[in-house]
Amino acid sequence: MVNRKEEIVKIQQETGLKPRHFADLIRTAQIVCDPGGGVSGRILQVDWSSFGIPDPVAENLKILGQQYQYASPHVPIDTVWQQLTPDTRNWFMEHKEELWQIEEAFPALDED
Repeated sequence: MVNRKEEIVKIQQETGLKPRHFADLIRTAQIVCDPGGGVSGRILQVDWSSFGIPDPVAENLKILGQQYQYASPHVPIDTVWQQLTPDTRNWFMEHKEELWQIEEAFPALDED
């Protein structure tokens, strides 16, 4: 069995993804889960395809965002990778440098 550190290195080498990309993905997932930023009574309906996120990927991100809704975005890489569907993995690798733009389009999460 491969230890956790070796698994993380393997994922990074095979995908070209860095820890900052995974943090961006978690922040994006948090937004997909709650685009209102945690503000009580603020409900936003978002067409995620307008951000280049296909519906199956948005569903996977929503689940991930629910799990880490108020967590630090610095979740272990191997933990996140295991929770991504193949479609989400492919989308993530193709859009890794654009995820911050999604975050900038929405209000910050209410972390009080």
